[in-house]
Amino acid sequence: MTTPRPTVRPSRATTARARVPRPVARPLARPRAAALPVRVLATALTTGALLLTAACSDGAGGSAAESETASAPATRTTATSPTATPTASPTPDLTETGARNALITEADIEDYWDQVDSPQKWRDSLLIGEVDAAAFLSGKSEAADCQRLLDSLYDETLLGRPSGASALTGFEEGDSRLLYQVAAYRKADLDEAMKWLKSLPDTCDQFTLTGGDDGERTVQVVEASLPAEGDARQGLTVTVKGTSGGDPVTLTLDVAAVQVGADAITVTNGGLGGANHATTEAAVGQGTPRLEQVLAGRTPQSTPTGVE
Repeated sequence: MTTPRPTVRPSRATTARARVPRPVARPLARPRAAALPVRVLATALTTGALLLTAACSDGAGGSAAESETASAPATRTTATSPTATPTASPTPDLTETGARNALITEADIEDYWDQVDSPQKWRDSLLIGEVDAAAFLSGKSEAADCQRLLDSLYDETLLGRPSGASALTGFEEGDSRLLYQVAAYRKADLDEAMKWLKSLPDTCDQFTLTGGDDGERTVQVVEASLPAEGDARQGLTVTVKGTSGGDPVTLTLDVAAVQVGADAITVTNGGLGGANHATTEAAVGQGTPRLEQVLAGRTPQSTPTGVE
């Protein structure tokens, strides 16, 4: 006979320990991906919309260039107007051909002027009516600046000797003569010549010319207005009074110079009947733009007859 084993009841402490759940090992949580910034998401959406629009446009007949333009990054460019006139390349130096093209014509000064041959000879021999104007303007002055002015009237050296291209033309109308020159100079020399010309109404306002066959002559120099052309300009009116062949003579001349960079135009206009200042202004007003066009690489157009 088997003796039954006594039933042992666990204590409360043991029961309590048995009910405590064991900690369960959990897998490590993966780090959350950082949220995309709102601007990045907005940019991505916008880019996607542009690509979709470009693709639709291409499929509907749009050009490939338009699609590429839509998807390419924006760049700053200078817009060109479709109506803009292309400008010619500027000419660095005045050429002999350019100087001739810049000369004025009879149409630029109107009235009844006729172009003449060999105006470069006027300084040595210029007969106006019965007066040899070249001899009448020759003589001596005590002031060097005034002497320089007289020696350069109706000559190619009003602003000094050109250092480059030079072209000359001349016109006559009754007892008046007009000499017109286009020439290139050293810039520094031209600047000084313009300053000298500007000083003459003060330094040579009135002086006496002596020597030669015509005795003493009184010379007056006053400032004259010119159209606002070129970079710098100076106008003078020179009046020479005396006798020639025993008869009283008054020779009145407009002298004008307009500077455009290192180039210039010069005008000597007048005669025994006075100087027509409107003609001088026309020569300057029409001639300066012609020179500027030549320096811009263009050929000036002929002035239509009837333009004043």
